[in-house]
Amino acid sequence: MAGTADKRLAAVCGLFCPACHVFIANREDPARLAAMARRFGRTIEELKCDGCRSENRCFFCETLCVMTKCAAKKGVDFCGACGEYPCPDLKEFQAKAPHRIELWKSHARIKEAGYEQWYAEMIGHYSCPACRTINSAYDLKCRKCGHEPSCEYVRLHGDQIRKHLAK
Repeated sequence: MAGTADKRLAAVCGLFCPACHVFIANREDPARLAAMARRFGRTIEELKCDGCRSENRCFFCETLCVMTKCAAKKGVDFCGACGEYPCPDLKEFQAKAPHRIELWKSHARIKEAGYEQWYAEMIGHYSCPACRTINSAYDLKCRKCGHEPSCEYVRLHGDQIRKHLAK
């Protein structure tokens, strides 16, 4: 994951695909992917994903996400570059889950430093301080070495993540 920023993994909404629990399961953990499919009531094929800007996107990004289609229609790479930012759709999306807490911060950073620099920073933000494994916001402990918290994102937002997971 380190190295060159891959724009296919930088979602127009400001999410960082390598830290998505569905993306991680696709790349590294077939059992986790199967469990997610059961939990979401979807097939494993519907969860296959190579990133939000790729040809192969999970059911959410492919059919439920309105931001990607809107950004394409308006000719912007990221929602933060739109004249209507933050629109009601993005505000609603951001408010629904704790892995979206930092969307406004992400858009500000992308605008300030460019997506390549933001991407490099996100690798560090979601990496375990002990083993450097990229974790999702829902991996409270590192999925490889068990370090707590799994990453800086979880250190900052762990209470909100735990409340969400308890629902």
